[in-house]
Amino acid sequence: MKKQRVAILSLVVLLGTFLGACGNTKSTSSSGSEDSKHVLNLSELSEIPSLDPNVATDAVSFVVLNNVMEGLYRLGEDDKLVPGVAESYDVSDDGKTYTFHLREDAKWSNGDPVTANDFVYAWKRLLDPASASEYAYIMYDIKNAEKVNAGEVSVDELGVEATDDYTLTVELETAIPYFVQLTTFGSYMPLNEEFVTEQGEQFALEADTAVYNGPFVLSEWKHEDGWKYEKNDQYWDKGAVKLDEINVSVVKDTATAVNLYETDKLDRVALSAEFVDKYKDTEEFGTKLESREYFLYLNEEVAGLENVNLRKAIAMAYDKQGIVDTILNDGSVVANGYVPEGLASSPDGVDFREENGDLLTYNVEEAKKYWDKAKEELGVDSIELEMLSYDDDSGKKIAEFIQQELETNLDGLTVTIKQQPYKQKLELESNHDFQLSIGRWGADYPDPMTFVDMYVKDGPYNRVSFFNETYEQLVASAKGELTSDLSARWDALLEAEKILMDEVAVAPIYQSGISYVQKTNVKGIVNHSFGGDYSYKWAV
Repeated sequence: MKKQRVAILSLVVLLGTFLGACGNTKSTSSSGSEDSKHVLNLSELSEIPSLDPNVATDAVSFVVLNNVMEGLYRLGEDDKLVPGVAESYDVSDDGKTYTFHLREDAKWSNGDPVTANDFVYAWKRLLDPASASEYAYIMYDIKNAEKVNAGEVSVDELGVEATDDYTLTVELETAIPYFVQLTTFGSYMPLNEEFVTEQGEQFALEADTAVYNGPFVLSEWKHEDGWKYEKNDQYWDKGAVKLDEINVSVVKDTATAVNLYETDKLDRVALSAEFVDKYKDTEEFGTKLESREYFLYLNEEVAGLENVNLRKAIAMAYDKQGIVDTILNDGSVVANGYVPEGLASSPDGVDFREENGDLLTYNVEEAKKYWDKAKEELGVDSIELEMLSYDDDSGKKIAEFIQQELETNLDGLTVTIKQQPYKQKLELESNHDFQLSIGRWGADYPDPMTFVDMYVKDGPYNRVSFFNETYEQLVASAKGELTSDLSARWDALLEAEKILMDEVAVAPIYQSGISYVQKTNVKGIVNHSFGGDYSYKWAV
């Protein structure tokens, strides 16, 4: 215990040195004097996996992009749309053609104007098969986008056109109710073609090999240690930006982060269970339920896991309430379906999760029945599986808890844990190089489809090689002909989720909440329920 404490204190000193180098002194904190810099100090659990909007796939990258880049629109308080590069838009009577009118004072951080062609170039680059972008599917609602991505037609046939420097026309395959919200998402950000071409393969690999059009620029990026945002003096709305800089340090251990917070080196810290009781009655404490779910991937390419009874046994054999109450204690709630509560409501105003109810619950008795069936069908008495997990503090504890639950409740099952840094874990999952994996998914836009369509055949996020023909048809119709009948579309989405849970494409664990402490002088950090988790544009 003494050695562990010394190690933590040493890390605090080390991180304090890093933060100090970024200008975090008492006189330059966010509570400093009127003539001092306005500085915010934050932490993240991992390095930035990618700063390229066409490559990014994860929560950390999208938070960064949300603050250094700006799309046609951005999200404000309560996820309301506020103008970004676009000042306004018109939509045709059939809901399939959008015309965006861009502001003429939007600039890149190098002084170049942001034009309609910057969006055309970025979107074509995302969909170009040569880019192999995992998030290309997020644009499939645009006319010919899926065909472009499949290499069936030229990128020039994509339904997007710069009719002049400040007018962007977008044609859709079908009218969807959330298209403008999609334009706030990281994958829809513009790119400066000349700059990207100049940088070549080095584009966005370092802070100075990217160019920015958002409220901040990334001025430093010390890989695996942290990064620094600085106010973008070229930003069209820079008058609304009060912070001069934001320092972010990578801190995987909550105790270390809390020590940094208590010594005024961090202004906001997410809390793990053991720290919630300490702060919950203070004015610095806050909590929120996210539109993000944690679950188990079960890779059906692995021998044994193609058996649905084995998948059901695993999915029902761990105590989710125990995870939420004992390990997390942070406002997270048990997940018994795939679409989180609070994300979207039916045309009649009923929450999706409430309407579809509990679909895959913790039930040891039933789990054991499925386990026995699976062993009989597979002709085995025991099974060994490896489970990928996150390597942060809570991630380790959750993996160990699930391991113990599965081995205790399913006699003959052995689970080994393989902890991985965030970026490496994403790569293993993307390559289907795993057996079980604790994963997570957050909403990209305010519609159940952002979760429901993930497991279509050959989908980029179908990590588990799931396939069900009825599910495929339901998703296709909800994206196609049913967009003109919102009630029928809603019913199709409900049914599609039931199939995912009945076949155990993935096994839900919990919908994440965040408990945090934040210095009382810090105001204006805006939380989002989809897309990038936070906006710092209005923070003070």
